[in-house]
Amino acid sequence: MKIVVYAPEMDLKPWLDGLAGRFPAADIWRWSADCADRQAEYALAWSPPAAFLASQRTLKAVFCLGAGVDRLLALHGAAGLGGRTPLVRLDDAGMAVQMAEYVCHALFTHTRQFAAYQQQQEHAVWKTLPAIDRAAWPVGVMGLGAIGARVARSVAAFDYPTLGWSRSPKSLDGVSTFHGDGQLDAFLRATRVLVCVLPLTAATTGILNAATLGKLRPDGYLISTGRGGHLVEADLLAMLESGRLGGATLDVFAIEPLPADHVFWRHPRIQLTPHISAITLVGASLDQIAGKIAAMENGQPVTGRVDADRGY
Repeated sequence: MKIVVYAPEMDLKPWLDGLAGRFPAADIWRWSADCADRQAEYALAWSPPAAFLASQRTLKAVFCLGAGVDRLLALHGAAGLGGRTPLVRLDDAGMAVQMAEYVCHALFTHTRQFAAYQQQQEHAVWKTLPAIDRAAWPVGVMGLGAIGARVARSVAAFDYPTLGWSRSPKSLDGVSTFHGDGQLDAFLRATRVLVCVLPLTAATTGILNAATLGKLRPDGYLISTGRGGHLVEADLLAMLESGRLGGATLDVFAIEPLPADHVFWRHPRIQLTPHISAITLVGASLDQIAGKIAAMENGQPVTGRVDADRGY
């Protein structure tokens, strides 16, 4: 078996060592332009250059090493692999619980006024702020796949009114669900804290804009952890300046790393992190990928195959 790996933003040694341990007889290597002629049966990749997939002509499958598949899907199609080589995403591999932690932390920090308490500590101020009424803070989660569903259930467990919106109908205990374009307006108007964990597709690009954010309940809040392409940055800034939104927590951006001179770094009502809401876990991911490779080698179906028409 031949396996090629490319992920410039990751330390690849644990991946290469982990693959070698799971497939001791396999030929495994790190891709570079210098070895582009070497042909693999399986590829593991995150944010590769176009030449990576274009150089591979014998692949049985391509595995995405992150939650978002938009860039890899575009390269997959451009390389002409769509009709014969499946692109396979991670089903979860430990990312859902991380995303739930991140969203709940951002939610609590804002609604429980922990940022204000931090400021009080810096000035030695002992003052109790008013307790919140959770009924006044309905949380709407956009995207109810494995990750979004875990986020919605986690929020609901803390007794916040919880809503969820997805492309197709879903049902989750403790969550009021909406679906499709026809129910998006009602979902937004019932939401005060909007959480976006959608995949990035043609239909979802720019979905966080003045029209959608403007439908949230007064003093709304945005938690964006899907992809940077979801957000129209100028619209968010305008709504923050007007007071229509109370703030935002952002983990993903149109340009990453976020430029040092970007206004988001210094905006008083924006909290940001460097795309860390759900970090790929090497061991759990490799266990899943190894299981899927074994299934494919035995002619068995696997979960997580990306539908190019849907974009996820």
